[in-house]
Amino acid sequence: MSVPVLTFFNNKGGVGKTSLVFHLAWMFAEMGKRVVAVDLDPQANLTSAFLPEETLEELWDPQEPPKGGTTIFRCIQPLTKVGDIQQPMVQSVHPRLHLVPGDLALAGFEDQLSGAWTDAMGSTQDNLFRPFRLLTSFWQVAQMAAREHDADLILADVGPNLGAINRSALIGSDHVVIPLAADLFSLQGLRNLGPTLVAWRSDWKKRTSNWEKPDFSLPEGKMQPQGYILMQHMERLSRPVKAYKKWVDRIPGTYRESVLGQSSAFAFKGNDGNCLARLKHYRSLVPMAQEVRKPIFHLSSADGAIGSHSQAVRDAWSDFKALAVKVEERIWPIQSSISDMR
Repeated sequence: MSVPVLTFFNNKGGVGKTSLVFHLAWMFAEMGKRVVAVDLDPQANLTSAFLPEETLEELWDPQEPPKGGTTIFRCIQPLTKVGDIQQPMVQSVHPRLHLVPGDLALAGFEDQLSGAWTDAMGSTQDNLFRPFRLLTSFWQVAQMAAREHDADLILADVGPNLGAINRSALIGSDHVVIPLAADLFSLQGLRNLGPTLVAWRSDWKKRTSNWEKPDFSLPEGKMQPQGYILMQHMERLSRPVKAYKKWVDRIPGTYRESVLGQSSAFAFKGNDGNCLARLKHYRSLVPMAQEVRKPIFHLSSADGAIGSHSQAVRDAWSDFKALAVKVEERIWPIQSSISDMR
């Protein structure tokens, strides 16, 4: 049985997606979940959030010969020649949190994946092993890492585009959460994203149906939307500031129509059930946390979180804890209901 994969995805950049993955990975670990985070963004921002520069130098040093699957790219690099996927050598961040590091070299894998997408519809069954191995390589690596560390959940970070790398990342995803900013660009990204997920889901089903007797396990390509998160939400007296309100009010209907394929006529502008959270902009706490590579809710007075910052740290803990619980309810609804009964 595979470990569930939750991917945070929006083809609009700058919405705080990587920060969200980083903080939720830490929060789930704090809650007792065993988590594997996988950096599938060729910019590798999630990796740089977790690891110090000295470690990054060792991982990415072009002068050093590859030492096994030290990054996501080095795990799958043998597929570009005549080899197979290598076992990932994860970075342990916490006893319950492990990272499959990203790699800037991953950008060069895009063409391989594009070709494999076409080849997977070939008529000769004997020639389907390689394209499917390429297309599912991210999922295979993530599952290897999850099995090794007995993980409960895989969190994946991807780049802000609709290219072949993200398509392969998404076909290996069971659940999708969409981070949004309250602006026109995020709204337009939402309109693009919904139909894209529908098309990828349908196209993947055609391809898996084309391979009559697969030689290895394949992801189902569920890509089940679990809701959206409004990031960097600005408030005054616990209400959205006027400049943002018109976009906030449009998001529920656009999400229902574009992502869920439902009528927007019944969308709620207040407590929308598809909105998992409205996370505030923590302003000066963000660079403070980045400098010490900690989640905001782990900052202490030694890190500079004093005075009003102390309350903001406590608020961040409450916000991310509530979000993690809500995500948990969507992914493991039966387990959550049992816990509630207890």
